[in-house]
Amino acid sequence: MLRKILIALSLLVLPSLAHAADISGTAKVRAGDAVVIGNTRIRLGGIDAPAVDQLCLNTKAERWTCGIAARDELARHADGKNWICHARSIDRRGRTVARCEVGGEDIQKWLVRSGWALAYTRMSKDYEADEKAAREAKAGMWQGAFIAPWDWRVRNKKTTILGATKPPDGAHAVLLASASGPVAPSPDCTIKGNVNSAGECIYHRPTSRWYTQIRMKVSKGTRWFCSVEEAEAAGCRETKR
Repeated sequence: MLRKILIALSLLVLPSLAHAADISGTAKVRAGDAVVIGNTRIRLGGIDAPAVDQLCLNTKAERWTCGIAARDELARHADGKNWICHARSIDRRGRTVARCEVGGEDIQKWLVRSGWALAYTRMSKDYEADEKAAREAKAGMWQGAFIAPWDWRVRNKKTTILGATKPPDGAHAVLLASASGPVAPSPDCTIKGNVNSAGECIYHRPTSRWYTQIRMKVSKGTRWFCSVEEAEAAGCRETKR
């Protein structure tokens, strides 16, 4: 009986400990809503940002890697600043879900208001007003057309398209595609990118020596680019061979 009482008490105490635990330090940005501080993987709670291989359309209906942009804008905004993350729970992937302050600023609020993430209202309504402000200002993803991150993960031909720009004919095909994977998102996206043993991002044109040997797999860190400019903007350099 005593053992059962102790177990019951421990279950009551553990959640409060999780909520009380703060994680602080500089962060390595992995995605628009995911960072690593020390050895702790953190998912920014209350928001949802595009995956790094998600594609969006700009005001000219041109495809762009909005997931990469969200990640890079967060990294640029938070560069060198101290993070303080208030842990809330653990998600199914083992990440700590937290609300984070960066240099005293609510970073989730900044991401949503800047148009690099959406308010994840299934979990929280804290950032609804910020999403409305971003939508009205046509900030970030809202400038063109895109699919909500949670819909993009389970996308199909009936998935709703959001944004300020009326989707042109064929928009669904572009927005349903991925910048990574075995199939290029469109016939003109023929440049292959991969990460070498030194951790550098390298891009290969169809005429380069190793082009046909690069196997495009999501798990291998490969991705497609639609132009040299796009590849270099993502921090990649051309192969030397």
